[in-house]
Amino acid sequence: MKENPLLALKALGQQVWLDNLSRALFRDGALEGFVRDDGVDGVTSNPSIFRKAIADTADYADDRQRLRRSDLTAEGRYEAIVIDDIRTACNLLWPTYLASGGEAGFVSLEVSPALSHDGAGTEAAARHLRLLVSRDNLLVKVPGTPAGIRAFEALTAAGIRVNVTLLFSQPQYEAVAQAYLRGAQRWLESGGHPGRLRSVASLFLSRIDTLVDWRLDAIATGEALALRGRAGVALAKRCYSRYRELFHGPAFSTLAAAGVRPQKLLWASTGGKNPAYSDVLYVEALIGPETITTLPDATLAAFRDHGRVGPTLMLGMDDARIHIEALAALGIKLDEAGETLQFDGLCLFSDAYAMLLESLGPRTA
Repeated sequence: MKENPLLALKALGQQVWLDNLSRALFRDGALEGFVRDDGVDGVTSNPSIFRKAIADTADYADDRQRLRRSDLTAEGRYEAIVIDDIRTACNLLWPTYLASGGEAGFVSLEVSPALSHDGAGTEAAARHLRLLVSRDNLLVKVPGTPAGIRAFEALTAAGIRVNVTLLFSQPQYEAVAQAYLRGAQRWLESGGHPGRLRSVASLFLSRIDTLVDWRLDAIATGEALALRGRAGVALAKRCYSRYRELFHGPAFSTLAAAGVRPQKLLWASTGGKNPAYSDVLYVEALIGPETITTLPDATLAAFRDHGRVGPTLMLGMDDARIHIEALAALGIKLDEAGETLQFDGLCLFSDAYAMLLESLGPRTA
């Protein structure tokens, strides 16, 4: 019997998380099966995932009807539904958390996208969600905007575990990593236990290629077309190279000696958007230690079926740099593209969140 490629990733130091969460995953035992059979050791969620689960299925019909008769605001009704699911997922992954010594077994829950440019509001919302869920294996997700990064540093300084999301460029990642270093130092100076800190930085991949390929297609030269489909992987490799410099170098040495764990890089948006590319492109090309890959159901199944496993992340680092330079020579600057993509991602999540709140309906007698 062929070995499950998903299980082989762990031997190379990479965690596999599921990029999905819904009540159906609990009801039919699918999430439990992913954990048991595929080695899934974490879950990510976002407003789009919850909108699809809550508004587009009948799984939450009873809750929605009951909550419509309550005095809760739309936001309160949303929390009443999702907090229950998040706690259930945290409980299911608690044995993984314990067995890994707190290195895995996390579940992510995002603050309201409406707060993306409100640092104080993001910090307050993250603290609120942490208290509501009341599980040590919760990661509160905050956006990698300037305001979100300020909130992230303050939350880290308070010992709150955070997943910084919607990162699309190396400068955005750099700002997040530096905020973690500052926040961790403040946490230690306040007397916090170094083992408390956990964090991930989520870099979104397929959306990068979607935008870059569109621009390359518009240029339409042979040189441009030859660069299609590789920007996301190239950017991930450059960010990982910077991760190695930061967290295996002097910038982190004092914190590491005190027992602080590095902030891990997480590969997000790993489901291919272009059918011309391999459906496991972003999994196979970015396998390496101290990283996390979060996969939607279809990508998880595809990699289980035909994924190839090898230590690919450190391969082609120079090629990644050369590729990014070649894009810049054509006028495609990934740092600027990252700003556009983050704005678009915030709009997408904000729209999904607004639609979800609307689907919960006004209060009825």
